[in-house]
Amino acid sequence: MKILYAVQATGNGHISRAIQLMPYLEQYGTVDIFLSGNNCHLDAALPVKYRSKGLSLFYGNKGGLDYLKMWKELSIKRIWKEANELPVDKYDLVINDFESITSLACKLKKKESIQFGHQASFQSPLTPRPNKKDLFGEIILKNYAPATAYFGLHFSGYDKNIYNPIIKSEIVDCTPADKGHISVYLSHYSIAVMQAHFLKVKGIRFEVFSKEVKAPYTVQNISFFPISNNGFTNSVIDSYGVITGAGFETPAEAMYLGKKLLCLPIKGQYEQACNAAALEQLGVTIVPSIAANFSSTIESWLNKAAAPVLTLQHNTYDLVQQVIEQGRTVTHNAKNATTDNNFWMPGNMDYSPEIK
Repeated sequence: MKILYAVQATGNGHISRAIQLMPYLEQYGTVDIFLSGNNCHLDAALPVKYRSKGLSLFYGNKGGLDYLKMWKELSIKRIWKEANELPVDKYDLVINDFESITSLACKLKKKESIQFGHQASFQSPLTPRPNKKDLFGEIILKNYAPATAYFGLHFSGYDKNIYNPIIKSEIVDCTPADKGHISVYLSHYSIAVMQAHFLKVKGIRFEVFSKEVKAPYTVQNISFFPISNNGFTNSVIDSYGVITGAGFETPAEAMYLGKKLLCLPIKGQYEQACNAAALEQLGVTIVPSIAANFSSTIESWLNKAAAPVLTLQHNTYDLVQQVIEQGRTVTHNAKNATTDNNFWMPGNMDYSPEIK
């Protein structure tokens, strides 16, 4: 079997998940990667056959998106050309992790595909949303990378097609410790903004990972590190708590390890607002932004109990096996395949809420 796996490189979560999935996908055949986007700070140790600037999100330094940079990077002509040239029709199965060019290519060439990942869970109206829905955000989540079928991942089993997160093996196989520090990854804030507040929290050590850091250094109670998948993972394993955005992979890993978790959603990114709503339901502390009293907010958070531990009902092997089998069915029986409002409910694996 020839598999095309389209991975979005906006942020680090998609790359991290792809690295974890590759050994399982390769059991079924040859896997080629289409890597799209240029805002990932991890080394993509993947068999990348096709590469594109894609449609990337860029973050500012004060908690929000850099819309000017995003606009400058946008080229409809380039995207259309790349979609036309991407040979999706040469593959037996196309798996898409919320990547728009591959989705467009499949539409142009009438090729079936499966959207597999966190964003696929938002096809369901039962997935948590913030109190105030964003109409444009909803349109993006549901139409940015449309597919023939959807296989969603989320913190809890909100619907029949939504399964538990994929937790990387380094986390699953580790022995968690508590060495007293707080692990921090806030891609949407500058070091200057974070440092001013962390210095005020006495008696607590912070390990901050940032794209601004080229070599490790320390300022009083704060240690700064370059972005590193292994480095950050090890920091989280040994941490007392984690401060990060309201993404998916890092919060899931922190809850799986039973760590205290504080999340600051990226302003203007609707998916993170939705994740924040889900995390808040599970008892995670959500802070809208770094405000003047952020150091006091941290101290208050440190005195709260941790959110319930996330447990997994399905391992990575089971999830990949289900995706492959359903993908074969969708691909080989495309003319007879039906979906309910273009929303696919996988058949065999019941998944009830997994937070206990």
